[in-house]
Amino acid sequence: MSVKLTTHQTGEVIVVVVSGKLTMGEGASTLRTKIRELVASGSRRIVLNMADVSYMDSSGMGELIGAHTTVTTAGGEIKLLHLGKRVHDLLKLTKLYTVFEAFEDEASAVNSFSAAKPTGPQA
Repeated sequence: MSVKLTTHQTGEVIVVVVSGKLTMGEGASTLRTKIRELVASGSRRIVLNMADVSYMDSSGMGELIGAHTTVTTAGGEIKLLHLGKRVHDLLKLTKLYTVFEAFEDEASAVNSFSAAKPTGPQA
């Protein structure tokens, strides 16, 4: 099974639900294309929900780094949600855990963006 991506929006945050295998070939390039489309359409706050990622290889890891670079270069932020044990261990092993903010629930991930950039009148 290749990777399947679905998106939904919460406020200014786009949540991309990643399902399946994030591996070399179609899976990794599907994610790259989706991230580029989102950034091109003006999205700057993106959460990748990794709960349904069954497997990720080094190409998948490379795509996460590429996604991070694409979004941050555009002045945005990308965060990870619901890392499975395997993906979590892979991020720790490669020291990429320091690059990505990871969350256990969607509300925390979404709210982390507004916490960083206050809006409205300041007291």
